[in-house]
Amino acid sequence: MINRTFFFSHAREVLFTGRLSQAQVNGLNHLLDAWEREHAAQDDRWLAYALATSFHETAFTMQPVHERGGAAWFHRMYDPDSPLPARARLARAMKARPGDGVLFHGRGHVQLTWRCNYETMGRAFDIDLSSSAEAADRALQPALAARILFKGMADGLFTGRRLSQYFDGPKEDWKNARRIINGLDCAEAIAVYGRKFYSCISYTTS
Repeated sequence: MINRTFFFSHAREVLFTGRLSQAQVNGLNHLLDAWEREHAAQDDRWLAYALATSFHETAFTMQPVHERGGAAWFHRMYDPDSPLPARARLARAMKARPGDGVLFHGRGHVQLTWRCNYETMGRAFDIDLSSSAEAADRALQPALAARILFKGMADGLFTGRRLSQYFDGPKEDWKNARRIINGLDCAEAIAVYGRKFYSCISYTTS
């Protein structure tokens, strides 16, 4: 089991400027619980990079969140009827339907977007995430959001890239691991976060 006393003490200093709110502690515990239940035999660097991804994508809250923006922004970014031609083309390529921009905006630790991704995760966990806004909001449930983060990154369900491509034995590529989620957007910063989270991982001796 991960030594959580050490983890929180060290994380507080190297990542959270000396203070952790109860909400941040709760969010981190949900993530560590999910890892220990389903992924504990895997590479600790996978855990560290997934934590770094949540740290970035949730604006350091470590809580599953809605993407920032309102209905008009989501329509422009993710709807096939978007007034922005490039975004409309992307939405059509993702097989989005009119109205999907608002319905399937980013949620969770990793900002899950697009109907097809909600359907994929719904099948992975045998739960309806795509029939309505209420169903999609299940991706915000802490335990499920943590499982989505780890499974999507481990199995390559977000972009086709997976953690084992970047962390496996001597292979270690903290920067390009960002391609699992979103190209190289903020890759350098997230690489730094990942290394810091890795330094927080230790194990109990009993």
